[in-house]
Order: sequence, then structure tokens, then C-alpha cells
Amino acid sequence: MVSIRSRVLPAKVVDWFARPSSVWWGFAVVHLYFLGWMASFFLHGDTFSDTEQYRQWAMDGYNPADLDGKISPWVYPVLAQIPIFLANIAGPGLYLLVWFLLIAALNAVGLFYLTRGRRKASGIAPAWWWLFFTVFMGYLSFARVEGITAPIVLIALLYAAERPVVAGILLSIATWIKVWPAAVLAPIVIASHKRIQVVLSGVAVTAVVALGTWLSGGLPHIMDFLTNQGERGMQLEATFSTPWVWLSVFNIASSKMADNTAINSTEVYGPGAGTAAFLMQPLLILAAVGAAILLVRAMKRGAEREELFLEGSLMMVTAFIVFNKVGSPQFIIWLAPVIIAGLTHDWERWKVPAALLMGIAMTTFVIYPLFYTPLIHAHPVMAAILTTRNVLLVVLLWWSVKRTAELGRKTPSPVTAGA
Repeated sequence: MVSIRSRVLPAKVVDWFARPSSVWWGFAVVHLYFLGWMASFFLHGDTFSDTEQYRQWAMDGYNPADLDGKISPWVYPVLAQIPIFLANIAGPGLYLLVWFLLIAALNAVGLFYLTRGRRKASGIAPAWWWLFFTVFMGYLSFARVEGITAPIVLIALLYAAERPVVAGILLSIATWIKVWPAAVLAPIVIASHKRIQVVLSGVAVTAVVALGTWLSGGLPHIMDFLTNQGERGMQLEATFSTPWVWLSVFNIASSKMADNTAINSTEVYGPGAGTAAFLMQPLLILAAVGAAILLVRAMKRGAEREELFLEGSLMMVTAFIVFNKVGSPQFIIWLAPVIIAGLTHDWERWKVPAALLMGIAMTTFVIYPLFYTPLIHAHPVMAAILTTRNVLLVVLLWWSVKRTAELGRKTPSPVTAGA
């Protein structure tokens, strides 16, 4: 890879990109760009995307009885309310600015841990990958709860091999902000030699969360985020919604895309769509069980533990997206911490999924924020782009399953990032 870069770029440019300080310059440029983008909203007292809903929750409070039929903040796990309400500390007019600064600070912490210590060299190339990924996904990561959880998950993955209990605590906290980090926690529990301590750390975090929720009077709603999922139909962007997207494009059998105003979502409707929505939950559970079986099998065959939980995390998180009836564009952010940690561990082994995810990010960027309106109006070009994105997700899942199944057959030979 060095020889390829040397032929394309001057040596001084290659050397500059290889410096840890240069990554921070890149970090500043990317974050200042998005700060400027967000400024076009918060300078007028406005918000962007889902932060409008977050601001409304911060102003209305967390008691569903006081919300007069509005969407409840309990659609997220309870710890999500901390950043949601904290972002209102400077008032509603600056809500978006504070929200952005919270995520920027967490990203900075993540980058710090990615490029320090033994990862001072191996973390540079993955850090640049992260920044390029953010160029496409920042419109989502800076406006969604995923932007809060992603750097937490990244830090947990970076330390999971040497400090699995710390990773377990971080991932448990992240899971109580948004459920998806549980897909990373499960492989670590399976692969770690300290799995009992990891489980106990998760139990301890959950106990503290439950106690705090009880003291605040919200305990009756602590599991509301689980029941909300069952009421949804097949969201437009979900992988398994693809057939109904094309049925809508060609106006077959009265198929259509329409808003579900109760949960602020666009869903597909047509023959069998309701049945598919009903089946997605058990399919997701079966996929998770199948992934866990593969991980246990690989572990018994002597797979290297760090590679096991990294590839297991990729497999599990991708399955959580592919077999999910929601499929919101921000779900793609879930994959970034796993890819970054994987690239840091073994650049050569992880460059294929990294390329796939970058392609997924690019197509997702075209879908949202660029051309989401034509998509919901069944434009065939946008349907094709969405289909391409979904196919890439399935390919990524196939890659992760194949790689996990191969673990333990031979001794891995890690290659330093950027080598």
C-alpha cells in the first residue's frame, strides 16, 4: 500500500498524512465544516433533522403523560435522555450548537485513544478513514443519538482485548443510550476470557441505571423502547423493504410509500408488507443466535480473541441492520467503530469491509440528505441507489459471516495499518 501511495502522491504529502498531528488538522477541518453547516441553522435558533425532536423533548420533559400524544423520549433507552436534555443547557436557541459540541468532544476523545500509545502508528490510517467516512455521514452523526454512542463504542473496542471489563462498562452505558451497542457487547462476552466479569459489569451498569430511573420516577417506562419497535411497519430504507420499494416504483398491486406520522417514519405498504414486518423481529433474533453459534464455534477452534470479537462485532452489527425492519440511514454509523478498530488491528484483513462500508456511506449520503424526497416519491433512480446500498450491506454481512466461519483454521498474521 505504501508503494501505491508513493506513486500517486509526493513523498512529503505521504509523510504529512502519516503524522498524528496531521490527523488532528483533518479532524479540525471536518468538524469546522460541519460546524459551519450547523451554524446556518442554530444562528437562526433552528435545529436540523432529529435534533428538532430532541429539543422538543428537552423542553417538554420526560413524562409521557405530559406530552399530549406526542412522540415520547422513551422510544430510546433512558440514558439517551442525558445528552438530549444536556444539549438544552444554553437554551432552545442554541440547542443544535451544544448538541454538535457534545458529539465533537466525544469524537475528539475517540481520536485521542485511537492515535495514542501502541496505536500511535497503526491508528493513523484508520483515523483518516474515519474522517472521510464522517464527510459523508456527518449530516447524520451530528444530528442523531448515534453520534453520541459511536465514539463510546470505538473506545470500548480499542480496549476490549486488554481491558474487557472497561469495555463492558462502556458498551453497557452505550446500550442504555441506543440499543445497537449490545451487538458489540455480545461478541466480547463470548470471546473474552473474563466474560463473567464483563457480564457482571453490564449487570452493575444496568442496576445503577434502574436505580437512577426509579429515583427520577421513570421506572415504569424504562423498557418502553422495546415495545415501540413492535408497532412499526417496514421502513422504506430497510433492506427487506426493497421488493416493496420497486413495487411502489412500478405502482403494482397498490403498493406505496407513505408516512407513519405516529412515529415520524416513511414505510412501505403492499401485499405481504405487514407479514414481513411481523416476521422481522424473529428473523433478527434467529440471525443473532446464528451469529453467536458461529462465534462459539470459532472460539472452540482456537481463534485469536481480538480478531474473534472484532469480526463477530461486524457480523452481529451488520445483521442488526440487514434484519431490521427500521433501517434508518443513521444505522450505517453503527458499523464505523467496528471497522475503525478492525483496521487498527489488521489493516490488510479489514480493508475490504472498510471499502464496502465507504461505498455504503456514499450511497447513503446520496439518499440522505441529498435526495430523500425523490426517494419517498418512488423515483426509480433513487430506488436503484437504495437497492445498491442494501446489496452492499448484504455483501458486507456475507463477508463477515465468511470470515468469522474461517477463524481458527489458521493463525492470523496482523498487518500494521498503513504498512
